[in-house]
Amino acid sequence: MSSTQQKFSVHMRPNWAEVSLATLAENYKVVARHIGSGVTPCCVIKCDAYGHGVIESARALEAAGATFLGVTSTEEGIAVREAGVKLPILVMTGFWRGEERPLLAHNLTPAIATLEHIELLEKAAAELGLEHRIPVHLKVDTGMARLGVSLEELPRLAARIADSKYIELEGVFSHLAESEVLDSAFVGEQDKLFARAIAVLAGAGLRPRYCHLANTAATVARPEIWNNMARPGLALYGYNLQCEGPGAEKAVLPVVPVLTWKTRIIALREVAPGTSVGYNRNWRATRPTRLAVIPVGYGDGYPRSLSKGGRVIVGDHYAPIAGNISMDLTMIDVTDVPGVELGDEVLLIGRSEHCQVGADELARRAGTIVYEILCGLSPRVPRIYV
Repeated sequence: MSSTQQKFSVHMRPNWAEVSLATLAENYKVVARHIGSGVTPCCVIKCDAYGHGVIESARALEAAGATFLGVTSTEEGIAVREAGVKLPILVMTGFWRGEERPLLAHNLTPAIATLEHIELLEKAAAELGLEHRIPVHLKVDTGMARLGVSLEELPRLAARIADSKYIELEGVFSHLAESEVLDSAFVGEQDKLFARAIAVLAGAGLRPRYCHLANTAATVARPEIWNNMARPGLALYGYNLQCEGPGAEKAVLPVVPVLTWKTRIIALREVAPGTSVGYNRNWRATRPTRLAVIPVGYGDGYPRSLSKGGRVIVGDHYAPIAGNISMDLTMIDVTDVPGVELGDEVLLIGRSEHCQVGADELARRAGTIVYEILCGLSPRVPRIYV
């Protein structure tokens, strides 16, 4: 078999992501050490663990010592539970009518915010003959105007929870609107409203075990609002948010990206100066140019907006994107990369000895956020766990 043939697998299109579960575990330990033993990290694995694979990530975090997980939906929580994970799992966006029975049957912890949530859970608990109380986390809206009970409606809901023979208020939480803005006055306002909510609950005889307000940026940079639970997400996968304001340069943790996205060169060609490349002919060669084609496009989650300014790594050299990214293919200029051959590995997200392209760089160049890059990685890109 030739060296070129050895670079290709007959089992898959050469476009894959490698996920280091050991790195995920180490990132968890970095976060846990940072917040200390008095704060419980609720490890957020929503949206398929930010594109990293929810089942594999949940198992790795459990093995690393995590004690609480957070998912998006009942469906995601059930998948994790059926994979054998025993940890408490918070369904952070609550549940839809009809999901209450499977939710309880799989021992998931729902977020609640309405009287209907309580009524549905009580009815399902009675039908299932549950003998234990159902732990729930009450979400309070302190300024996101998204989900959660308002401060005005809270006393009525608190009284209803206190009267329930099925519901145990295990936690209360809210969500910050701009935690990465370190001098934001609005964060302080939300913190005060959250403290008021806790006082209202105490007035109804409710003292939840967990109080949590801090998302990733606040987990890293705002210890004054940690309470006794925090919800790290992006940091677990190796990225710090770009904070603003005083002290922003210190708002980082020594975490390492967990995911590396790779592909291979599937075609090479030489083009003359003036040759247009790709859809809409927006790119033209200004010199004799060597182009490589890689089997990656916006159908894989590689943003089309990277057509101008995007770059990849080939043989420990940067190679710029040439022409518009299409659905399945992208052209790169490898004129300045020595010794390029068919089948050579290309890094879309990752690092070589001297070069690095992170999901944060892709986000910056694409005019979006790192969350969208990671979560947008298509299911047709296989995840390989290493």
